[in-house]
Amino acid sequence: MGTDRQAQLAAIGALQDPVRRGLYDYVVSARAEVSRDQAAEAVGVSRSLAAFHLDRLVDAGLLEASFRRLTGRSGPGAGRPAKLYRRSPSEHAVALPPRHYDLAADLLAQAVEEAGDRPARPALADVARRFGRSLGADLRGRLGRRAGQERRLSALVEQLEDHGYEPRREGPEVRLGNCPFHALAGRHRELVCGMNLALLEGFVEAAGQPGLEARPDPRPGECCVALAVTGREA
Repeated sequence: MGTDRQAQLAAIGALQDPVRRGLYDYVVSARAEVSRDQAAEAVGVSRSLAAFHLDRLVDAGLLEASFRRLTGRSGPGAGRPAKLYRRSPSEHAVALPPRHYDLAADLLAQAVEEAGDRPARPALADVARRFGRSLGADLRGRLGRRAGQERRLSALVEQLEDHGYEPRREGPEVRLGNCPFHALAGRHRELVCGMNLALLEGFVEAAGQPGLEARPDPRPGECCVALAVTGREA
C-alpha cells in the first residue's frame, strides 16, 4: 500500500475512538485555537486524557498545535506557554476501492480552459498525457540513472498504487485491478477511458521503462488499460 494511502487510512482510523472524535469535533467547531483545558472540559474528560488524544490527532495530521501564553504577558513570571490546537488544513478522504475524481475534475477543467476552438477530447488527451509525463519524469528523476530494470519496474508499480490503480505483476506485464475514475467511466466510458489511456501512455513513456506500453485492454471490474509487453526487452 502506498505511503499516501496509509497516511489517509491512519488519519481516518484516528477518529474511531469516541473521545478522540469528540475532541476533534470540538476543536474544528471552535472559532479560535483551543487549549487542553478547554477541550477536556468540553468533552468531560481529564486534562491528561485530553492531551493524549489531542496529540494523537496531531500525529495523524488532523490537527495542528502551537504554543502561546494565554495571559498576553511575556518575560519572567508570565507563565509557561499553553499548547493550543486547531484544525489542520490537510484534507483527508478515503474511498474503497480508491477513486480519484478530484484528479479527473482537474484534468477536465484544464482541458476546457486550453481547448479554445479545438474539440474537447483531443485537448483532454493532451492534458492527461502531459500530467502522466510529469509523473513519469518525477519517478525517473528520483530513481536516477543507476537504477536497474527491476527497481524501475517496482517503482513504477508503487507509483501506480499511490494513484489508486491497484497494480499487480503478471510476469513482465502489469495489470491494473482498479479504475480510479470508475463512476465517471461508467457514465462517459469513451471520454474517460481515452483520458486514462493518454495519462498512462505519458507516464510509461516518461518513466523510462523499456518494453512496456499502455494499451486498451478492458476486463470486467478492472481498469480499461494494461501495461503490456511490446516485444522489446522488458
